[in-house]
Amino acid sequence: MGIRALFRNFCANKFTQRALLALLIIALFLGGIQLRRWIGETTRHVRYQHDIVNAFYWGSQTMKEARRLSPDEASANSLTGFFRGYLALYDRVKHKAYNKDYGLDYPPLRLLVMAIWARQVRSQFPGVDDGHPKLVNPLLKINLLCELLSAVAIFLLVRLCLERQSRATQSDSRSSLALQRRASICGLVAASVAWLEPSMILDAHGWPQWDVWILPFYLFAALAALKNRWFVCGCLLAAGAMFKGQLLFVAPFFVLWPLWQKRWNRALAVLAGFIATAALITSPWLLHMPAAWVTLLAVIGFSWLLFLQRELPHRYEWISGIAGCAAFVIGAFTGGSFAWLQVGFLYGSEHYPYLVISSCYNLPSLLSKLGWSLKDPFWSVHFGFLDFHLTLQWTLRLLYLGALAVCAHGAGRQVRDRDPRVLIAITAPWLLMFALLGQMHERYLVWGAVVSAVALGVSLRLSIIHFIISAASTAMIVQVMLIDKKLEATLWAIDLLKHVRGYASVLVLACVAVYLWNTLPMPTFRRRAARSARAPSLSLGPEPEEA
Repeated sequence: MGIRALFRNFCANKFTQRALLALLIIALFLGGIQLRRWIGETTRHVRYQHDIVNAFYWGSQTMKEARRLSPDEASANSLTGFFRGYLALYDRVKHKAYNKDYGLDYPPLRLLVMAIWARQVRSQFPGVDDGHPKLVNPLLKINLLCELLSAVAIFLLVRLCLERQSRATQSDSRSSLALQRRASICGLVAASVAWLEPSMILDAHGWPQWDVWILPFYLFAALAALKNRWFVCGCLLAAGAMFKGQLLFVAPFFVLWPLWQKRWNRALAVLAGFIATAALITSPWLLHMPAAWVTLLAVIGFSWLLFLQRELPHRYEWISGIAGCAAFVIGAFTGGSFAWLQVGFLYGSEHYPYLVISSCYNLPSLLSKLGWSLKDPFWSVHFGFLDFHLTLQWTLRLLYLGALAVCAHGAGRQVRDRDPRVLIAITAPWLLMFALLGQMHERYLVWGAVVSAVALGVSLRLSIIHFIISAASTAMIVQVMLIDKKLEATLWAIDLLKHVRGYASVLVLACVAVYLWNTLPMPTFRRRAARSARAPSLSLGPEPEEA
């Protein structure tokens, strides 16, 4: 009994609790890093080398373009020559392409990262072949950083949710303190699950791919939205989209969200932040002559004087938005280059004109088994001599936009009602994108698998669904990696995954439907939360009018 009491007193000490928590976090962090190293070594024989080769090729093309535009080798190897080649590559690819088949589908910031990486590799291995790039570790370290930032963002999201719930439902300070501790514990659990997400680790270190780069931008954008920092939310979305354009599919969620609340100024703040950031990143292409920069500065100066005289609220945000719009307009009228848009974004949306690209567990996969294709007319209307055909591609897109609007409506209501399921509404866009849209790669479910870890702060049932989604995402990535090599020892696994594709598609669609259902407002929640004084349900929402 004395030992038990001593142990109880030892664990009750605050310093001991913090030390144990710190040791646990360190153990999770180091264990996650070791797991990633093990995955990288174990999957080396089935590594999907094509994406690494493609990244190295286009990074090397930037250096090749720098040599073409530079008068000598020394100038080409300088930073000035490097950026000259980087800025000229999009136009070069566009002019040389046959039948608009560009091959390059990298947005500006991803192309910049690959160019810097290729330059580093070329400096250490001058004669390296494009098909056998070396030193992939720098890209894997970027993946690791983004994975860590994603886990931190999930921790902050879940903790913010539960702390606000404790302030909203508890008047007793002791109960409120207990719930605040619970908020940190739930946030740590959700972050740990995200940090150890198998499909993300396999995608980032076994494949490897660069899909994880946009996750921190989306998660911190959601955190900014919950804190009513809508301009910052738009800035983060634009910056993330410059790494991978698929973020643009879910970005409208953050515009529709305040619109359902009739907060027009917040929706405009998101757009202002998005446009300003996009214009800032692409300004070297848009404003390629001094006159364009002078015109932009004049517009900014005039806007500054106008807003300062009237002392309007959020004037810095509106000035930034006006400057961003002006940059695009000036670029269009002064001959600025929009090749980055056509090559880096628009080409990617039509690069693979197929309903199903690989082994995807989604609705298009089921439709393909029924004989449908992406461009098949789904609905036709005839007005005299005019014929209008709605293709299956656009039908799925409209269905997705409708579901996205439902998620945004649910998020607005849940924020108002302090309902924890706003976390599910934040997750649902990624799941709906994969489940409903055509032209999806199998690894695109990894975004929903990681973000859905926030369900551990909502309910046990939704947490179980998260693990089902995670398993499905992992299975699809494994299947593609095994098919690419087709080793004799893995043929049985390939056959098994092929035969379960239809059943897995139905299961994933059912899980996504449950998540979509939980984004809808339920009036019984508030009565249930009011009755549970001792063990309240989790609820979430920003404070009524937080600045």
